[in-house]
Amino acid sequence: MPDSNITKKALAQSLKELMGKRPFSKISVADICESCGMSRKSFYYHFKDKYDLVHWIFNVEFIQSIRGMGQGSSWDLFRALCFYFYQERDFYRCAIQIEGQNSFREYFQEVTAPVIETLAAELFAENADREFCVTFFADAILAATLRWLSAPRPEPPEKYLERLHRLLVMGARQVLTDLEPQERR
Repeated sequence: MPDSNITKKALAQSLKELMGKRPFSKISVADICESCGMSRKSFYYHFKDKYDLVHWIFNVEFIQSIRGMGQGSSWDLFRALCFYFYQERDFYRCAIQIEGQNSFREYFQEVTAPVIETLAAELFAENADREFCVTFFADAILAATLRWLSAPRPEPPEKYLERLHRLLVMGARQVLTDLEPQERR
């Protein structure tokens, strides 16, 4: 098993380096293998395709690292995600632009949905509201993250999170203020 992880990490590093030089769509499995001196057979032994490799990178570098966080809040998870994305911004700036079937966007939304569903279950009793909430926030998180990482020089995660937190708190207060008179009726 350790040899398997060494091979996977070498392929991952190769892909990251190549994505720093050219678009994902212009990178072939042969390019990845050539860059790290491995055979295509080795690649396909570990991964279905290059999309699978991108997903593996996110899973190993981020998802598995947060498992040790315990029962942190949704904000703690989002904070960890922002710091990770910022640290690996060159790679994810490219990865998040991948479109089509098996794209990182699809995978990211699939992975974040259970966290958002847990939060939505606490906020909404009705399933229809929960589903709407999950879709809305998954799309919002993806769009905000894409815009942030796509900036020529993305602001540090501390600043981004501070601004986002302030926006959410102010927005929630305004919504509550606007709805309060209606509830009295």
